[in-house]
Formats: sequence, structure tokens, C-alpha cells
Amino acid sequence: MPKKRARAVKESVSLYDAKTHLSDLVDQAALGREFVIAKSGKPKARLVPFAPKGAVHVRKPGGAKGRVWIARDFDAPLPPGVLKLFGGGAG
Repeated sequence: MPKKRARAVKESVSLYDAKTHLSDLVDQAALGREFVIAKSGKPKARLVPFAPKGAVHVRKPGGAKGRVWIARDFDAPLPPGVLKLFGGGAG
């Protein structure tokens, strides 16, 4: 069974630090980083890169590597009993 890959953890920033370093955080978000802004240790908002309306997210090949597998007999003919349920085969 393939190992589960951990989700990327968004960096948490206190509200005070976010106010103090907003310009730097916005520049980093524009480069693709995401931040969770917390008040008293509780998440309150998320700072993410801006995506213009209609923008297409380009996927990177290999993102599911190690998480997806295809059985060797994936494209083998179905057994007659199963094929019959789909309206095909001899019967």
C-alpha cells in the first residue's frame, strides 16, 4: 500500500506580525507562499497568491506519484458473468 504524503503546512503568522510585516508577506504570497493569520493562536484569515478571474492553474506532472496505482489486469476482459450485467457477452 502506498504511503500517504503529508499535506503542505501553511505557515502561521500572528496578527501583530502580519500587521508589522504586511508588505513582506504580500511579496512572499505573490511568489506562491500561503500564510494563516492567527489572533490569540486561533486561525482567523488566510493570505494566498492572487489568481485573476479566469486564470488557469497549471498542474505539475507527477503530483500523484506514489499515491495512485493501476492493477496489471486493468484492461483485461471482464468475466462473462460481469459482462452479462452490462448487457454484453453470451448469455
